[in-house]
Amino acid sequence: MRRIVSVWLIDWPVTVWRRSAKRARRPASPPDPALDPKHPFALILRNSRGAAVIHALNPAARAAGLRRGQIQADARAMIPQLICKPADRDADARALTALAVWAERWSPSVSVDAGSDGLGGEGLEGLFLDLTGATHLFGGEAALLEQIRDRLVEAGARSRAAMAPTPGAAWALARWGEVGGGGCIADDETARGLLASLPVEALRLDDRTLTQARRFGLKRIGDLYPMPRAGLARRFRDGAGVGLVQRLDQALGFASEALTPARPPPKYRAWQTWMEPVGDIEGVEARLTELAADLSEPLVRDGQGAKALTLTGFRSDGATTCLSVRMGRPGRDAGIWLRLFREAGLGRLELGFGLDALMLTADAVEPMIARQGALESEAEAKQAESLAALIDRLSARLGEDRVLTPELVDSWIPERAERWRPALGRRPTTREDVSARRPILLLDPPEPVEAIAELPDGAPARFTWRRLSRRVTRADGPERLSPEWWRPRPDDRQTRTRDYYRVEDDAGGRYWLFREGLYGREFSGAPEERAPSWWMHGVLP
Repeated sequence: MRRIVSVWLIDWPVTVWRRSAKRARRPASPPDPALDPKHPFALILRNSRGAAVIHALNPAARAAGLRRGQIQADARAMIPQLICKPADRDADARALTALAVWAERWSPSVSVDAGSDGLGGEGLEGLFLDLTGATHLFGGEAALLEQIRDRLVEAGARSRAAMAPTPGAAWALARWGEVGGGGCIADDETARGLLASLPVEALRLDDRTLTQARRFGLKRIGDLYPMPRAGLARRFRDGAGVGLVQRLDQALGFASEALTPARPPPKYRAWQTWMEPVGDIEGVEARLTELAADLSEPLVRDGQGAKALTLTGFRSDGATTCLSVRMGRPGRDAGIWLRLFREAGLGRLELGFGLDALMLTADAVEPMIARQGALESEAEAKQAESLAALIDRLSARLGEDRVLTPELVDSWIPERAERWRPALGRRPTTREDVSARRPILLLDPPEPVEAIAELPDGAPARFTWRRLSRRVTRADGPERLSPEWWRPRPDDRQTRTRDYYRVEDDAGGRYWLFREGLYGREFSGAPEERAPSWWMHGVLP
């Protein structure tokens, strides 16, 4: 049986605004009436017509007779002392997403309840938690709902929670059901009866459909049960949203309803919770050792290896802290994971007043394929594994963007023949036919030289570089490199043809020179404007 928990965050925009105002308030500043829960307070938004209306209000304003969607001028006429502030939907959405991540301590699949607020936007007033098959881990369904309520009260958020087989039923019971203790609980046998006494508004209908249902005298969900479905579907068709019949079927479980998690749920995860918060890094590392061993077991069972791990700490004050590491090769060795997290810096975790839950997830996994190599290549395989482990450790300590490796590019121009990329997950590559003929390091930019050579394509017999004259005893070349025709750059040196020579002087020095330009030739259909020149591009070993 599917078990969905709907958490209704009562006056969530007001809660977010007050938390933000308290953080920005100076200690010596006078008391703010807007922060007094006994003073009427409301957040204002403008509707599609440009009128300022109430978006959210506190219990004091609601007790005075105000309601959501009411015109601000009418509300001020009823209560002159009403304090109004502009609402910030973006801040509400960010806070609700952060709360959804915090709620992953109970379920890896937490969705944001983005119902319409009647003002052309999203309501953003609750969460959905998919706890199918996991309620026994928290002492049962009633204990779980009570724990969720208590933790939200500690965080300063008023809430109601309900558990049902469908998101629609849980949503309705959380807002209109009789919540006792931790919350309202319904199963497949009792959900239909509990929903029957609730008002039609509990089906999450739009204003147009709701007005039409009231016109026909449909006040309770139970009034819809004996009515023919074909007639309901014909009378309550809604081309803009979800119709009444579909909402009813979703609540009763006859139609499916997909929930989109705030973060994709990991396939492999391990987590622990404790009665007393953990407030030091040593305690976190000790529990991380247990989590790594727990996470490694299902990976070994499924023949998978992790390439990216994330350690998430759930703080007692409602915030979360994370630390991620990545590996070049998939692995499932818990000892290596611990070493990488130490290199990444466990001390960077912001523990606050302590962590009461810790979760380790495998964000990216790949199959672990057994390889049988030749006996003579066993040393090379060990060397490759050692190099991959070194790259993982350096990347975790210094950052992925600081450990780089060259990547070959299909270009004959030496400056364009390679580019630097993060070394994590890449194997160093070589181009056998070219690497042996070119220097390992190139001069950037090439340095000018003065050379004496036989025309038109002879190797230099003598050249002067860095004020020293050298006599060439041996030479090899030319190796002609022409620019790419699809990259025309008239003012760039790389647009001219080059002849490269490998030369050796009488002192045993070996150099890689090139002549830029051709004698008496045409380039791109026109004579070259500059005379050929000589350049030093590297020193050969």
